[in-house]
Amino acid sequence: MQSPGNSTAEQTNQYLVLCVVCLGSFLSPLSMAAVNIAIPSLADDLHADAIMVSWLPTIFLISNVALMLPFSKLADNYGRKRIYALGLATNACSSAGCYFAPNIEWILFFRFFQGAGSAMVFGTALAIITSVFPARERGLPLGLNTASVYIGLTTAPLIGGYATETFGWRSVFLLPLPFVAVLLALIYFVVRSEWRREQYSKFDWVGTGIFAAWAVAMVVGLAGLPNWPNIIVFALSFALLIMFVKHQSSIAEPLIRIGLFRESRLFSFSLASASLMYGATFPLIFVLSLYLQYIKGLSPLESGQIILAQSLAMALLAPIAGKLSDRLQPRVIATVGCVCVGIGFAMLARLDFSTTTEYVSVSMGLIGIGFGFFSAPNHNAVMSSVPQGEVGVASATISLARVSGNLIGISLVNLLVHLLLGDTLISAQRYPQLLQVVQYSMAIGCAFVTAAIVLSATRGRLLAAQC
Repeated sequence: MQSPGNSTAEQTNQYLVLCVVCLGSFLSPLSMAAVNIAIPSLADDLHADAIMVSWLPTIFLISNVALMLPFSKLADNYGRKRIYALGLATNACSSAGCYFAPNIEWILFFRFFQGAGSAMVFGTALAIITSVFPARERGLPLGLNTASVYIGLTTAPLIGGYATETFGWRSVFLLPLPFVAVLLALIYFVVRSEWRREQYSKFDWVGTGIFAAWAVAMVVGLAGLPNWPNIIVFALSFALLIMFVKHQSSIAEPLIRIGLFRESRLFSFSLASASLMYGATFPLIFVLSLYLQYIKGLSPLESGQIILAQSLAMALLAPIAGKLSDRLQPRVIATVGCVCVGIGFAMLARLDFSTTTEYVSVSMGLIGIGFGFFSAPNHNAVMSSVPQGEVGVASATISLARVSGNLIGISLVNLLVHLLLGDTLISAQRYPQLLQVVQYSMAIGCAFVTAAIVLSATRGRLLAAQC
């Protein structure tokens, strides 16, 4: 595995690799968030009911969370760049499949593979960065990578809204294709290095199966509560999670070393706060897209412009916060960010039929500012709290915490949709129930962020030797 160095040639290679990783990190949220903006138009055209529509972001996350650890492990053995490139290609092919899909069922099928491609990309991105940058110089690269994610989120509502209005909702699935072509050319013709473990590690097929079953059982169980079959499946998900933890603790070469969580409160609390923050913020674009387009009667492009405030603030502040975390305690910066996000959610929990779009923009701006201050310092704390030999595992656990939080957050929203809207089309007569979904979703987000504030503030200090 290539080690970070300080020569001019090595530094040039470092930033070339960083550019490739940042472009890939820009791509996945672009394709995901652009689709969220197009959902109302897609649902109307395909006559998809509320429950089917709610599965569009969820099916993406099921494959994402189920396959994140396995692909990270495969990347350690066979090359992180190779798996990263395969993920980009998978994302592009499945996007093309969605474009030609004749109905909502086929779109959900291809969205599953989009999630798998995203798992390959995000399961290796941070590991590649930490492979080429030394510990004292990671804050800015991690911040730039985080900013790339938010730039994708920033441009997605605008591009997706414009594409939907101008060319129809199917066009949003074509957006990733030119970016993938450029990235694959750079990876295969410019970036010559590869990063993998020096010694092959046995792959844990049993652990992979248990973890995938947990992800599916949790989502399916939550989606149909309070029906008895779903209660049983949801309870089964807890049993599968306990089984996974016990299995990982009992084998020599696990997907993830459980001891990491016991050895460092900084590591475990940082991951827990990240999971809660992502769980709170991930459903935002989906929920607000429904609120702004159905209840407020805005177009997809207008909705995208309002949602823009959050992602723009994130993109601008993440590199600054990342650089600060190389000099100040990450927990201080991250906790301040959590508080700002909490205020934004408290404001959004008060949405009603008469709320102005300016109020929504200010609330989203606060959430964006807070998350911009939280994410990069939090990532830096996680990556700096583990030994150099386990940065690949740390990278995978950050991505796993993110997608697990996303999955839990959107699953709770799906539960609200199931309980309050059911399998009916979203019409004007159902707007009061839709507003309840929005309000309850924001209240849940506020509760998640409150818990994240406590964990972030009490995570412990990053020692000087780790900085």
